[in-house]
Amino acid sequence: MSVLTLALTLPLPTADALGKIVIFLLMLSILVVLHEAGHFLVARRNGVRVNDFAVGFGPTLLKWTSPRSGTNYRINLLPIGGYCAMKGEDGQTNEAEQQREFRASTRATDDNFQSKSPRQRLSIVVAGPIANFILAFAILVMAAVSFGIASDREFTTKIGPLSPGSPGARAGLQVGDDVVAIDGIATTTGDAMVNKIRSSPGKPLRVTYRRHGISTDVTIVPKPVHEGNKTIGQFGFIRIPEFRRVSPLRAVPIAATEFLGMVQMQLTGYGQLIGHPAQYGSQVSGVIGMERAASVYQDLGWAPYLQLAAMISVALGLLNLLPFRRSMAAAPFSFWLRCYAGGRSNLKKKRSYTLPDSRFSWY
Repeated sequence: MSVLTLALTLPLPTADALGKIVIFLLMLSILVVLHEAGHFLVARRNGVRVNDFAVGFGPTLLKWTSPRSGTNYRINLLPIGGYCAMKGEDGQTNEAEQQREFRASTRATDDNFQSKSPRQRLSIVVAGPIANFILAFAILVMAAVSFGIASDREFTTKIGPLSPGSPGARAGLQVGDDVVAIDGIATTTGDAMVNKIRSSPGKPLRVTYRRHGISTDVTIVPKPVHEGNKTIGQFGFIRIPEFRRVSPLRAVPIAATEFLGMVQMQLTGYGQLIGHPAQYGSQVSGVIGMERAASVYQDLGWAPYLQLAAMISVALGLLNLLPFRRSMAAAPFSFWLRCYAGGRSNLKKKRSYTLPDSRFSWY
């Protein structure tokens, strides 16, 4: 079967799925472009010429050249991230090799990245990750003020992530479905919905849920589960908490706590991955995995989605502080070694992100 024939047999994505992909790409592009903007601003501050600052990759759609700095500002075809190309950074060789080439060159100029002191180059390198950390904190503050923080006592009537093979999953429930009635009785609160499910183990329930404004009836038999000395029923989903808006003054310390928690979570994940790659390697996902997770988060609402955006921003910042890349965004952790010892890096450029493993009760 040819590639064209295979492509024609694949189902086309729905308008809802396409919308989610567009929102995800826009979010990811903003995170990456602002990361590159951090490099750009500090590079220009230190007198380094930036040849290109681009939004997206691929063929250039729009370009404007600054008559003052000579920088080419580009908007490219593929809206996936962006880049900041500085003079003196070829993106092919490591820092030590570029330094040797610069020192051996007879046409060295002061606006070359390699002409700057180690402290100046380091400040340019760390500017991108710092921009990501600032952005993550700002996102968390905005999310708390605009959409609220999760309550630990009140829950919605919406369906959260479903356990594969659970009664709810087999009945066709999806993340974000809003249960409006059970057996013809309106479910006004999340507690009322859960209490009805828990009190009906093995009993068929007529569930009415709303998805994209369309109501659907389905019969679900809660799975009997032993809890202590009693038996309860479960559909097999995680509850979604209510989100309550807070004032900007309350949002700042809350966002700080969430930010530090995300940093700790990411560092713990990296430590587990480095120490036990066989055990934790399967939990690492790339852009495709992130898009799938982002699609689920969009169904949960804007507050969880912005928290995911903040988490990805933190991950992007931390990954660029680790010795995984070779060019300007090379990790400061190995920056000095590469500058002075001429160390070589054979690691390929790769960005991966670990999403949190949420452990909650099933309902």
